[in-house]
Amino acid sequence: MNRRMKAGRDPAEDEAAGESPAPDSPGTTTEPRTEIADQVDDGPGPFGTYPWLLIGYNAFDDVISGRARPVWASGPLLAVYAGLLVVAIWYAYRRGQGDRLAVVLLAAAGVDAFVLVGWFAHGMNALMQTLALGCGVVIPWGRRPWPAMVIAPLSVAAGVLAWIRGASAGDAIGSWYGTLISGFIIAFLLRLFAAIRELRATREELARTAVSEERLRFARDLHDLLGHTLSVMVVKAQAARKLAPRDAELAASQAADIEEIGRDALRQVRLAVSGYRGRGLSAEIDGARTALRDAGITATVRQEGTPLPEEADALLGWAVREGVTNVIRHSGAETCEISVVRQGHAAVLSVRDDGRGAPAPSDTSQGNGLRGLVERISGAEGRLEAGPADGGGYRLTITLPLKESIS
Repeated sequence: MNRRMKAGRDPAEDEAAGESPAPDSPGTTTEPRTEIADQVDDGPGPFGTYPWLLIGYNAFDDVISGRARPVWASGPLLAVYAGLLVVAIWYAYRRGQGDRLAVVLLAAAGVDAFVLVGWFAHGMNALMQTLALGCGVVIPWGRRPWPAMVIAPLSVAAGVLAWIRGASAGDAIGSWYGTLISGFIIAFLLRLFAAIRELRATREELARTAVSEERLRFARDLHDLLGHTLSVMVVKAQAARKLAPRDAELAASQAADIEEIGRDALRQVRLAVSGYRGRGLSAEIDGARTALRDAGITATVRQEGTPLPEEADALLGWAVREGVTNVIRHSGAETCEISVVRQGHAAVLSVRDDGRGAPAPSDTSQGNGLRGLVERISGAEGRLEAGPADGGGYRLTITLPLKESIS
C-alpha cells in the first residue's frame, strides 16, 4: 500500500531524517489490488458510498407497501441483500479492491438480487443499479478493465429482466442505462483516485531520488575539489619540513603557499556549495603546473585549437585536476605531459606520465575520483580510456563531443 504523505512535510525532509516508506506487502493474487483502505482522503470511502445505495429505494418501498408479495419472503431476502452489499463494500474499502471475502459477499448479493428482480414486483429492478455500484467498488482494475466487463453485461441483464417482467421499452432502456451509469461512475471515480495515489507515490520517489543524486553529485564535487588540493598541501608540507633545518626562508615560503592553497580550497568549497562546478580548463592547467612542479615532476603542456564551450571547458578542467592528482599520488613519475586538442566537433585531453602506472578506471581498487570522472564523461556522451602508455608510464585520454550544452 502506498504510504500517505505526511501533512505539511516534504518527502525530501523525510529522506533527510532517515525515514523511508514501508515496503509493500506481497500480494496473494495475480491481479494487482487497488488498495483503498486507509485512503479515505483519496476517495469517497464506505460512508461516502452508502448514501448512493438510496437509488434502490423503490425496492424497499415495494416491500413496505406490500406490493412485493409475499412480504414474508421478499422482506428477508431484501434485508439479506442489503446486508451482504453493505458488508462487501466495507471490506473492499478496508482490505482493498479484489479482497476475496468482499468478492464472495458481492456474488451472494448478486444471486439474491436476481431472485428478487425475477420473482417480485417491478420496483426490485432498482436493485440492479445498487448491485452495479457494488461491482464498481469491489472489483479491481487489473490488466483488463474487469469492472467494465462485469457491469456491462449486468446492465443488459437488468434491461432484459425489466422487459420480461412487463416494463415498457422506455423503462427497460432506463433500467439498462441506470445500471450501466451507476456502476461505471463509481468504478471510474475510484480508478481516478488510485491514479492520483500512484502519481503522489511517484512524486515522493522522484523527490527522494533527486535528493540522493544531489548528495552523490556534491560528494563527487567535494572529492574533486579537496582531493587534489589536499594532495598538494601534503607535498608542500613535506617540502617545508625538509627545508626547515637548512633554509628557514624557503620553508616559510612553502608554508605561505600552504596557507594560500588552504584559502583557495575554502573559497572553492564555498563556490561548490553555491552550485559552482569547476574553475575551467586554463585555471586547472595552471594549478596542475604548480602542483607537479612542487612534487618534483616536470610538466609539459600543449594546447591546440579554438577555445572550448564553457561546459566542455569546465568538464575537461575537472579531468585535468583528477588526472594530475593521480599522477602525484600514485605514479612516481618524473615527467608529465598534458595535451588538449580540439578536433572538429570533439576535444581530446591526454594526461601521460612516465611512472609505474595506476589502476584502470574500471578497476574496483581505484578511488572515487576516477569513478566520478567516468560518470561525468559518460553523462556528457564522451569516452574515457586509461591504461599503460606505449613506451612505459600511464596515459589517461578523454574524447569529449562538443555541444552547446553538456550535462
